[in-house]
Amino acid sequence: MSLLWLRVAVLLYGVAALAVLPAALYDRPRWRHVAIPAAVMALLFHFVSFAEMLNAAHHSLPVDTHETQSLLGLLLASAFLIAYWRYRTVSLGVFVLPICFLLCLVPAVVPGQETPFPELHTGWIFLHIALLLAAYAALLLSLLASVLYLVQERNLKSKHTSSGAAWLPPLETTDQIALKSLLFGLPCMTAGLLVGSLLAQQTIGPSYFLDPKVLLSFAMWIAYVGMIYIRRHSGLRGRRAIYLSGFVLLVILAVWSANQFSVVHRFTTP
Repeated sequence: MSLLWLRVAVLLYGVAALAVLPAALYDRPRWRHVAIPAAVMALLFHFVSFAEMLNAAHHSLPVDTHETQSLLGLLLASAFLIAYWRYRTVSLGVFVLPICFLLCLVPAVVPGQETPFPELHTGWIFLHIALLLAAYAALLLSLLASVLYLVQERNLKSKHTSSGAAWLPPLETTDQIALKSLLFGLPCMTAGLLVGSLLAQQTIGPSYFLDPKVLLSFAMWIAYVGMIYIRRHSGLRGRRAIYLSGFVLLVILAVWSANQFSVVHRFTTP
């Protein structure tokens, strides 16, 4: 039963990891009423699973890698909930909850045993690719909007009123397009990475997390979160916003080029 409870905890961690994004980054405090209960339930199922796991193995301390990973995820989730109870902030959950999900994913999906996740098929691969492409498209749209912001800003500063620039929207509109594109892309990227992790864990195992493209993908996700945080809390606009979006776009290009060294994403014909 410990494996079943851990799989339920993985599902709840995934729900909490997605729900915490609008609560922490999009000024949607109501989403914390989804994220926090899901995290609490995940922690309870996780604790029961961990206790049963140790009891079945007849030892009181974690010994193997899976038990250690499970304990680390348990401690991180506990630390996040304690911080939320003390300071009423969900910001740490943006990073902690996805880490808990990934730490529990490896011991939850044991090779050679039946898993609660569907078999690998084209539908799930399509979902994984579609979500990530939506995130990439949102980032590109944000970059283009930032460029238009810079052009319009220069026109206003130079007092150009030519008809050639009349088609450009106001600065506030352009900035909102750039920011909201990023806010749309982050959940897509997060869900896409989580779906990809589930699929790869079924077929490849823990070595998936050592793949160069996978590591760069999570680095890209961190850069994406950092970009949204900087834009929202520092009012970053214009040239600096373009530089920041361009940097994340370069990281995305590095992720794509990592296909040449990736075991997971490199497909060859027989």
